Amino acid sequence: MSRTTQGWIFGFLGMLVFSGSLPATRLAMTGFDPVFLTVARVVLAAGVALCLLLGTRQSLPSRRDYVSLLIVSLGTVVGFPLLTALALQFITSAHSLVFIGLLPLSTAIFGVLRGGERLRPVFWLFSGLGSALICGYALRNGVQGAIRGDLLMLAAIVVCGLGYAEGATLSRKIGGWQVICWALVVALPLMLVLLVFTMPDDLQNIGRASWWSLGYVAVFSSLIGFLLWYRGLALGGIGAVGQLQLLQPFFGMVLAAAVLSETVDPAMVMITVAVIACVFGAKRFAKPAR
Repeated sequence: MSRTTQGWIFGFLGMLVFSGSLPATRLAMTGFDPVFLTVARVVLAAGVALCLLLGTRQSLPSRRDYVSLLIVSLGTVVGFPLLTALALQFITSAHSLVFIGLLPLSTAIFGVLRGGERLRPVFWLFSGLGSALICGYALRNGVQGAIRGDLLMLAAIVVCGLGYAEGATLSRKIGGWQVICWALVVALPLMLVLLVFTMPDDLQNIGRASWWSLGYVAVFSSLIGFLLWYRGLALGGIGAVGQLQLLQPFFGMVLAAAVLSETVDPAMVMITVAVIACVFGAKRFAKPAR
């Protein structure tokens, strides 16, 4: 099996894990403050990551790698979870998923800026078309949200795209799972301090669903998903494999319908087929431009 094929397989599995992040965050916020939720998920994930690093006796990153790890930490470990949690105070999970359709484009752009990738013009055509289809689908349903929530989601997409590209570039040097583990550990000291100040006064009245959702976003969204995703980006290319996240809004909507009882529009099936075509089109023309 070629490296590119492996990259797409790992990327697809990572995308599936991420699909549950926003619905799980929305559910967790029925019991937790968004800031505490972000801090708690990082602390829990970092604890597991630290055990993995110590258990496998990983060497410390070099000094020059810490700048990249800080970017990954600020972008994907802390920035994206915090900004999306804050946004979900003002908009629905369905509306927030619209912006995830813009994430592949953001990742590809930073893949060029930070990873040095060169992609064909046709690739950008398919990437832009896929993003436009997702946004058009949401607008067709008349989804409306507060401008504050929209701006927070846009900021989340920018920092996440940067974190994805930076992490994928660094993973070629120190390994995909090592990148996210070290990025979590870098954030741990500050998160432990914040945990003390953001801890809810009464934990006993928080529902079981909120606790399970916190567990999901901590273990799966903040760690396991990234282990798969960064591996996929490193093997298959940042811009190419990143297009798989064009499918994430639709998997997320299915989960939102099942978990949050949100309605799934039948037209979603037709749009999904069109988006899949864009993903394969982007894959076909994802080879570096000469």
